[in-house]
Amino acid sequence: MDVLQQRRGVAGQDAVALSDPLSLHRRLAHWNHRRLAPSAPHADWQADLEEDLAMRRLEGMWVEAFRAQVTDRAAAAPTDVEGFVRWFEALKTSGPGQGDPLFPWLERDAGHEEMNWFLTQEAAGEAGFDDLVALSQVKVPTEAKLELARNYWDEMGRGSEAGMHGPMLERMVATLGLNPTIDDTVWPSLALANTLTAFATTRRYAWHAIGALGVVELTAPGRVSCVGAGLKRLGYPPVARKYFELHAMLDIKHSEEWIAHVLRPLVAEDPSRARWLAEGALMRLESGARCFEVYRKQLWESPERRLAAE
Repeated sequence: MDVLQQRRGVAGQDAVALSDPLSLHRRLAHWNHRRLAPSAPHADWQADLEEDLAMRRLEGMWVEAFRAQVTDRAAAAPTDVEGFVRWFEALKTSGPGQGDPLFPWLERDAGHEEMNWFLTQEAAGEAGFDDLVALSQVKVPTEAKLELARNYWDEMGRGSEAGMHGPMLERMVATLGLNPTIDDTVWPSLALANTLTAFATTRRYAWHAIGALGVVELTAPGRVSCVGAGLKRLGYPPVARKYFELHAMLDIKHSEEWIAHVLRPLVAEDPSRARWLAEGALMRLESGARCFEVYRKQLWESPERRLAAE
């Protein structure tokens, strides 16, 4: 087989993989878990490199196909600082997935079983905001780097283990006896985590990563406050509510600082970055919107709920 035939064979395999999002994102999620975990020297390191090459290709094809879906909207984002900030802040109300009816329903109507299913999906698809920030700040300009460092320090509980956000989520999972696994998670939740991981670990998507993480800070408070209120209504203990109640307040401040000290200086220094920041923000919001749609379908249109309504 010559090189051209080999390339055609690989391209065909990649096309098949991209056509099956559930299989694709499970593969990417398992690969991300393997490649980002601390390890030690081992004899199969060359096999890992071969897998990395194949998976990086698939990851890149996924991201580029996704980018094509938002590129026109992102290109419309202003490239002057004030215009871009107005455009970005407007995503809080007009962006994909904003105002989704899932969250008022979780606040007012969801039962324990439904809430636990939602929390399990969210926990399984969590990419680790702290690690994403740490990876994204590499070699970025000074003012933005300093703000990302302050954000990371907050994620680290400002040096207190009890205040670390990641372990706070893990304590919720343990307290409720949830069992989040990659293979039991809906593909849009895995895709959300895989997309953010691709941004943060691939330097050609550095500005995408910063736009995506910034829009999380902008839009999360409304959603997590609904979840926290729903957990309180259902009588969940404070340890299970703390993660959501904290972010309902803290992310408002984080968003203001991200806009002031990350987005503004980055666009002021190089207006061409506005498009990539916008693409990252839109792709993160589109990923969330896909999750919410699938969550609603599962929670509202399950056979059990249809039978109960008849």
